[in-house]
Parts: sequence; structure tokens; C-alpha cells
Amino acid sequence: MEPIPGEKPAHSSVWPGLAFVAAGVAVAFAVNHTVPVSVLMIALALGAVATNTGMVGAALRPGLAFAARQLLRTGVVLLGLQLALPEVLALGPRVLTLVIVSVAVTYAGTLVMGRALGLSAERSLLIATGFSICGASAVAAARSVVNSDDEDVATGIALVTIFGTLSIVIMPALYMPLGLDPTSFGIWAGASVHEVAQVVAVAGTVGASALAPAVVVKLTRVVLLAPLVAGMSLWQRRRAGQPVPGWRPPIVPVFVLGFLLAMAVRSADVVPGGLLELAATAQTMLLAAAMFGMGAAVHLRTLIRGGGPSLLLGLLSTLLISTVSGAGLMLL
Repeated sequence: MEPIPGEKPAHSSVWPGLAFVAAGVAVAFAVNHTVPVSVLMIALALGAVATNTGMVGAALRPGLAFAARQLLRTGVVLLGLQLALPEVLALGPRVLTLVIVSVAVTYAGTLVMGRALGLSAERSLLIATGFSICGASAVAAARSVVNSDDEDVATGIALVTIFGTLSIVIMPALYMPLGLDPTSFGIWAGASVHEVAQVVAVAGTVGASALAPAVVVKLTRVVLLAPLVAGMSLWQRRRAGQPVPGWRPPIVPVFVLGFLLAMAVRSADVVPGGLLELAATAQTMLLAAAMFGMGAAVHLRTLIRGGGPSLLLGLLSTLLISTVSGAGLMLL
């Protein structure tokens, strides 16, 4: 596997760091049982707390880096097993068009606004990917092909948490005033809310008739992760002035091919239900481990110092995807 820019090869064992990651993930799951916050967000926060309180020494760094890179890719591959193509196609051409247009406009619009706010292209890309596709998982997947640092990753995921949480509070309050039926509200939630867990929380306030379409629409957005990451990889290859001479990301990252293969297997309906549940649990654990590893590379002082423009971009991006998907829904 090709090296990541700025990443030094690990000459010491990864096992001490991986043991530390496993402990952090266990704590994250324990907290998740009592606090209604995504386990991925909790793991990221725990990693940041650990490194900013002096708990992370040099011996742990190789394992933390391994979790943030390799375990992330495996988790994204397993994410493909959640997606069945027949379920996506069953939405019909109008809803599929709504999803594609909402994702495309939000992604492009966030990049433009990020540039106007003076943010780096890399940070803007991560935020655009997370807000238009599937939150923390998309931010992490984009990080593997974009030459950004861990501060950018932490910022993107923090913004997903902040504005996704606000959606859980605000969107159900708009259900009655907007005069939406449960199915339409579910489509709107799935097309605009950032995290899968946040979509479930929003649509669940209305009931099962809103929850089912919300989840399918949200997973349809996740399908677009593969072509988007592949496109970013091509963009990164063609950029002039690579900061690390000789490093070029693959045209199509191997983990994206694995994601597509997993989706094809799921669509063929050959995987037993029990195995799918096991894969879903493993995927959550792997992504939580990756988030912990990324969090352990975050220095909060630096993150806070440059947070103002990023917060504004997160707000504008949330308003953009909510407005575009809502307007499209009204046209339907």
C-alpha cells in the first residue's frame, strides 16, 4: 500500500496502540448505551481527550495510525453490505433524481462557500463530502485519498455532530407546519440529514411510515460515496505540486472497489441475515476504532483556533442541503 503524505513508516509494533484503541472503543460503546450520541462521535472525542491529556505516548502512535488508516478502509468496505441495489431502484426515478441533485448541489456549493470563507481546499472537500453523503464515514473515507491533516478530519466530523444534532431538534418541529405526510417527511430527512443514526432519530419521531423511506433514501446517498471518492482520487492525482514527491493516490482506491463488491454481494441476496448483522456490528467497531485513532492525532488548541469559518460553512452547507432537498420534494 502506498504511503500517505506526511505519514512516517512505523518501525515499532502496532499492538500496544491497537490495544489502546480497543479499550477506547469499548468505552465508546459503553457510553453509547447511556448517551444518545453516535458511537463514532464518542470514539473520536475519546481519542482527542486521550491525546490532549498526555495519555498517548510514542509507543502507541503506530497502532493509532494503523487504526486510522487500515481499519478505516475495512470498515468502509463492510458498509457496502448495508446497501441493496433493488431497494435503491425501488425509490423510483423522481426520488433518485432528488437525491442525486441534492448531493451534487450540496457538494459543489460547499466547495464554493469554503473557498469564499478562506478555508483550504482539503478541509472544504472533507466537509462537502461529509455533509452531502453520510457524515463521519464519508469524511473519513475522503481523508484516505485527499492530502488533508487530522485537524481537518476532526473539524469535519465535529461539524457533522453539531449540525446533525440540531437537525434532530429542528426538523421534527417543522413536520406539521410544512404540511408533509409521513412518507414525504421521511424522504426529506433521508435526503438532508448527515448521519444514518441522525436520520433514524429524526424520522423515528414521526413513526415507521417515515422511518422506512428515510433509511432507504439515506443509504442511497451512501451509494454515491464510491464514485465521489474515486473522483476525488483522480483530482488529487492531477493536482500540481504534490507535497510529497512521488506519492499519487490510486485512480480507484482498493477499498472503494471493495465497497462496490460488497454492495453487489448484498444486492444478490446471498448473505444470511445473521451474517449481515455480524458484518454491521464489525463495521461499526472498525469505524469507531478509526475514529479513535484519528481523534488521538487532534490537538484541540489548533482546532479551536481555526473553527469560526468552518462552523459557518457547516451551517451554510446544512441549510443548503435541507433547502435543495425540501424544494425538490415540493416539486415531486
